[in-house]
Amino acid sequence: MAVIELPELKSQVKSGTRLLGLDVGTKTIGLALSDVLMMIASPLETIKRTKFTRDAEALVRIAGPLDVGGLVIGLPVSMDGTEGPRCQSTRQFGTNLLEVLDLPIVYWDERLSTAAVERMMISEMDMTRKRRKEVVDKAAAAYILQGALDAIGRS
Repeated sequence: MAVIELPELKSQVKSGTRLLGLDVGTKTIGLALSDVLMMIASPLETIKRTKFTRDAEALVRIAGPLDVGGLVIGLPVSMDGTEGPRCQSTRQFGTNLLEVLDLPIVYWDERLSTAAVERMMISEMDMTRKRRKEVVDKAAAAYILQGALDAIGRS
């Protein structure tokens, strides 16, 4: 498949499949999964990053049984809207992933996603620092995916 724009995603994804949201960090990849109606994102798991080949193998193992039909990858755009080295690294990750996963990819602006999730975990859930560290990446992936799902629903 290819990297596409968000409005094209619904038409490129097979009916009855799900979207997998990725929050690609330097040490971990947070994952979230949509429902088949593409309305609700749920945190799934966190993969500890190693080499790209192993990271990609883990994503292939996860995507297959869950009937994933497309990927939404969080793009760490700077607060001023520019794309720096982290965006370049994330885009390269997505390009490399296209070689092993034949799924459409959409990039979604993830500005402040981790900060928003951490604030919620502190204020609304009163989570300990240790527990937040365990779940923040997959929760951020769900936040990213939910933003994309909401935008798809509005279009």
